[in-house]
Formats: sequence, structure tokens, C-alpha cells
Amino acid sequence: QVQLQESGPGLVKPSQTLSLTCTVSGGSITTTYYNWSWIRQPPGKGLEWMGTFAYEGINYYSPSLKRRTSISTDTGKNQFTLQLSSVTPEDTAVYYCAGGLNFAYWGQGTQVTVSS
Repeated sequence: QVQLQESGPGLVKPSQTLSLTCTVSGGSITTTYYNWSWIRQPPGKGLEWMGTFAYEGINYYSPSLKRRTSISTDTGKNQFTLQLSSVTPEDTAVYYCAGGLNFAYWGQGTQVTVSS
């Protein structure tokens, strides 16, 4: 059973870079056809896809976040990481990592608040 767990700071100051890590267990992030994504949900709003590291080694990003978003992987640690730069209070959200085939596996989510 593949399991995902997000980790990172719960509070980030405006203009800083948010960095979150997703640790994958019970499976490998190098599994063929498995993609790995970050999704967020701001308070009172729906889910927003942020970006995906695809199994071909290509990153896809939401056009609205592309300038500020980077996703990378660490195959040795079986982890993938989100970096979101120049954060504002509008980036306050619950952040989820998801992966596998068609977003089959999800982490429980982690609350990130952007505030001074």
C-alpha cells in the first residue's frame, strides 16, 4: 500500500519561499507511469492543482503558479519537494501531495499559513 506524508513548516512569512516535502512509502517514486503532484486548498475554496513531476522526468505547472513553483525529486530518499517562492497570505492553504496513476494516492494534507 503506497502512503504519502507531507512535511514542512506550518507558518511562513510573506515574501519567503515555502518548501514542503512528500515522503513516499510502500512504493517507489521511480515506478513507471507514476506521476507525483502537489495540490492545495485555500480556506473556503476548492482544490487547486499546482504541478506534477511526471514519470518521463518532465515537470508540468499550473500557468498561474508557474513563475513561482518548482517540484523536484530525491530518488535516494523516495521523496519529492515543492518550493513556492514569494509567498503572500493568499498562499495560505492546506497543501496535499498526491501520486501514482491518476492521483490514486494522497497524503493527509498539511496546513500552511502565510503571515508576518
